[in-house]
Amino acid sequence: MNIFNDLKDHLRNALEAMTAAGELPAGLSLERVTIEPPRDPSHGDAATNAAMVLCKPAGLKPRELAEKLKPRLDALEFVTETSVDGPGFINIRLADGVWRDQLAGILRLGTRFGDSTLGSGRKVNVEYVSANPTGPLTAGHARGAVVGDALANLLLKAGYEVCKEYYINDAGNQVATLARSTYLRYLEALGEGDANIPEGFYPGEYLKDVGQALAARDGDKWKGRDEAEWLEPIRNFAIDFLMGEIKEDLKLLGVEQAVFSSERKLVEAGKVDAVLETLTQAGHIYTGVLEPPKGKTPEDWEPRPQTLFRATDFGDDVDRPLQKSDGSWTYFANDIAYHLDKFERGYATMIDIWGADHGGYIKRMQAAVRAVTGGKGALDVKTCQLVHMFDNGKPVRMSKRAGTFVTLRDVLEAVGTDVVRFIMLTRRNDQTLEFDFAKVTEQSRDNPVFYVQYAYARAHSVLRHAREALTGRDLSDAGLAALDLSPLADPAELALVKRLAGWPRMVESAAEAHEPHRVAFYLQELAAEFHALWNKGRDDATLRFIIAEDEALTLARMALVRGAAIVVASGLEIMGVTPAEEM
Repeated sequence: MNIFNDLKDHLRNALEAMTAAGELPAGLSLERVTIEPPRDPSHGDAATNAAMVLCKPAGLKPRELAEKLKPRLDALEFVTETSVDGPGFINIRLADGVWRDQLAGILRLGTRFGDSTLGSGRKVNVEYVSANPTGPLTAGHARGAVVGDALANLLLKAGYEVCKEYYINDAGNQVATLARSTYLRYLEALGEGDANIPEGFYPGEYLKDVGQALAARDGDKWKGRDEAEWLEPIRNFAIDFLMGEIKEDLKLLGVEQAVFSSERKLVEAGKVDAVLETLTQAGHIYTGVLEPPKGKTPEDWEPRPQTLFRATDFGDDVDRPLQKSDGSWTYFANDIAYHLDKFERGYATMIDIWGADHGGYIKRMQAAVRAVTGGKGALDVKTCQLVHMFDNGKPVRMSKRAGTFVTLRDVLEAVGTDVVRFIMLTRRNDQTLEFDFAKVTEQSRDNPVFYVQYAYARAHSVLRHAREALTGRDLSDAGLAALDLSPLADPAELALVKRLAGWPRMVESAAEAHEPHRVAFYLQELAAEFHALWNKGRDDATLRFIIAEDEALTLARMALVRGAAIVVASGLEIMGVTPAEEM
């Protein structure tokens, strides 16, 4: 149920009728034709660019084509007015009854309102968080977790089949360092050694828990033995322990991913060797010498032959090395194999959520995906900028347990899951976000979490009072949907209905752009409009939601209030936030 998709269907029918009548040439592509709300609501309820995009192939001037199309739109029974504006846009105004029908539809569908078939069941892989399993999740990881999870929920609502995935970077030097750091904490748990952590090791006190757990399981089994004997088993133990904590933190955040892919298992299965052999046979890999990086002097640069991927053939700025000087594969080589693995599992569309520090890695990874999938795979990368933590405007001190950062669990324990999830979506992912513990919990319109939640709670409060005033009347969603809604005639009421009716279009546009923050923006606008209408009732008694002497009007307004609550709940569901019926 999407009013703008319905309008587009009528527009297409009108254009096809013009073609049949010889007013337009056959074979015109309508792909670029849109119909959407005008930027200025005073211009109407919808506007189309049809005349602008079809004029050239039709051999007509834009306004000339618009004037030919206008009568066919005027003839639609639910259209009350059209006008040609500017160079050829057509503005359309719809009958009030159209919007009331939309409200009835919202009540019938409940939170399924906005569900779309846009995705047509196409498979999408959304990979997010994917933090190295070397320590607890940070407040910064929370942003990527929320953005990825909300995006996956948004795509599900838009009709895609979505896989929520975490990539465990459990190969390479960082997990070897983790094993060595854990071994020191293990000896410490046994009463051996001291707490002095060498430079280059992980110093966080969180590893004390890992060392104590290892000592409890294995006793002094590893004490005094060569590193070659204990490195792998302790590495595996530490990774499993810390991944268990990471999963627990994610669960507290409301994030439950279906797939956890291991980099180490990918390497051990020979998938990296296999994909690079395939690329070699296709001529995408060669031995060459790279130019020195910008800013390097000749003394800093030692040119040497390297195994290189022809990334420039696929849109990157330079070719990229795949092998280290010791003969092992680079992380990039492993990542190529991992993304091919996704593709082979049926996910031609891949979305990765990365930290801002990985921005320079995007082009090469997109180039690699194009190469290994023969152009059939597509990778979209969303980078999340930093989160700055404050409390009443003052920077938050670092967590003693973590050593160098504020943990996700610290934040969740301080403000709760719903606050964290909502606030992380109040800025575009590519903008820096300031998270102030005091501000995100205050009860004011300046706090978007409170403002939106209060709209939902206020709607439920109004409905409770209505049930007391209208004893015996059916205020169920089905009962409200069956009402005569014609009493809803005030411009402010109809404006709110139009905002609600725009929800399905917002879902589709946000899903297509892979931008879940649009949901938070929409909900803030909807909440503002709902609160404004409630406040008008305080100044003008005729606009109050409950008018004892006018039951028909009160019932119609209850339909509007309930419709607003449904759409707010639908949006919060995508964001992973629980609606609050009382505040």
